[in-house]
Amino acid sequence: MSAVDSLPLPLLRDGERAMRICSACRYCEGFCAVFPAMERMRSVSPADLTYLANLCHDCRECYYSCQYAPPHEFDLNVPRVLAELRRETYREFAWPKSFFGLLGRTGPSLVLSLFLSPVLILLGAVLLQDPSTVFSAHSVEEGSFYRVIPHEAMILGFSAVGGFVLVALAAGFRRFWRETAEGAGSWLDPRAIGRALRDSLRLRYLGGGGDGCAYPGERASMARRWFHHLTFYGFSLAFASTTTAAIYHNFLGWKAPHELVSLPVILGTLGGIGLLVGPLGLLVLKSVRDPAPADPVQSRMDVALLALLFLTSLTGLLLLSLRETAAMGVVLAVHLGMVLGLFLAMPYGKFVHGIYRFGALLRFAKEERES
Repeated sequence: MSAVDSLPLPLLRDGERAMRICSACRYCEGFCAVFPAMERMRSVSPADLTYLANLCHDCRECYYSCQYAPPHEFDLNVPRVLAELRRETYREFAWPKSFFGLLGRTGPSLVLSLFLSPVLILLGAVLLQDPSTVFSAHSVEEGSFYRVIPHEAMILGFSAVGGFVLVALAAGFRRFWRETAEGAGSWLDPRAIGRALRDSLRLRYLGGGGDGCAYPGERASMARRWFHHLTFYGFSLAFASTTTAAIYHNFLGWKAPHELVSLPVILGTLGGIGLLVGPLGLLVLKSVRDPAPADPVQSRMDVALLALLFLTSLTGLLLLSLRETAAMGVVLAVHLGMVLGLFLAMPYGKFVHGIYRFGALLRFAKEERES
């Protein structure tokens, strides 16, 4: 039995019913990619619903424009149905699936990232080093971070977690593509990949019909798109900072912490600011949005990821400002623990929607070019 066949039957029926009504109406076909993709289908299978759910960017234009939305007797709520389907795909395509029970749940993932992982890293630092070294002030000089946590321990831990996460994300994408598209290797289409990358990096479908999302309310706004950009590119700059620092250490022999005007610090600071402003803005929008088109369970997953991104960035910037004080060792352990927890939860929480959404955009680009 395929993964999509194990999706809840009532949810599949709701999705098929919604798409049948939308196919007959077609008023919303200019809002996003979901409706043109649906119109190319002769029938809507569970795999097709999975594809359409991940193609949806939750711009909500279809909800406020729909003549069949509540209080109409059809009670049609396309964004909510697709959000519920999308959430189910996180569980069905997870690898290993057994890990989803822990890392895919909001409460346990937050406990891991905000408490358990930081505490374990701090305890490890105290056991590996002289405790006085961990809780003492250090001058800003090359290698002072590694007096608190040995470089070898950092590399071993994060390499193991990073390798596992890459394998899990790749396995999830493979499962998604195998279930929703034709042919395991059919994604290797350079032109379609280029189109999907452009649409992803520009967040094209967070523009709704052109004036922005109907978010947080019925009035169109670009605020959600801007905050998403700050979050995505903030994360990208933070990752670039870490990569640059690794190159400095392994190829140039320059050890952290680096000068304030160095490339890793500049990239990390800019990324950190993006990861403060972007998630905070999205959290504010979520607090005032219309709850009717939302899936409450996925909303909690959203809030957990945004809060973790914000706190991870905050501890990173605190580490930069407190690196000459006695608080440096504790802040370093807390920051690294949060990063480690964030990475472990990536293949099982809301972060993975970016992987499946790219897969959906890739299939859409292929179909549009071939039609």
